[in-house]
Amino acid sequence: MRTKRWAALPVPTESQDILADYRHLGLTTGRHPLALLRPALARRGFRSSSDLQQLADGSSVRVGGLVTHMQQPATASGVVFASLEDETGIVNIILWPKIFAAQRRCALESSLLVVEGTLQRRDRVAHVIAQRLHNGSKWLGGIRRDSRDFH
Repeated sequence: MRTKRWAALPVPTESQDILADYRHLGLTTGRHPLALLRPALARRGFRSSSDLQQLADGSSVRVGGLVTHMQQPATASGVVFASLEDETGIVNIILWPKIFAAQRRCALESSLLVVEGTLQRRDRVAHVIAQRLHNGSKWLGGIRRDSRDFH
């Protein structure tokens, strides 16, 4: 009689589990993907959503997050508003028409959108006025963009 042998499969890493969850479900019960990237992002000068509450109005900032929404209301004279999600919350982005037109492809194709700009704070609401966009999607290991876009 033969005994059954089971193949010993390697246990996935936390990163592999989170990325698989996001690829298949668009969410995870584990940590946010940017939590895994935060040490590297911090070394590159990226600020988290929660960091923005501590910075002065007019500060130059670099932020990055998963694109959750992008809209260009007809009443906004061509201004595009985006929401980026990181492990601490939502970052509100304002893209003036010239910036959006010049960097449209990056804005529309990035799963992880990197924004360099100026912090605008009014009371407890913070926005980043975008000046430069970069596609950081390669850092996400294949998570696709699943944003709600209206433009």
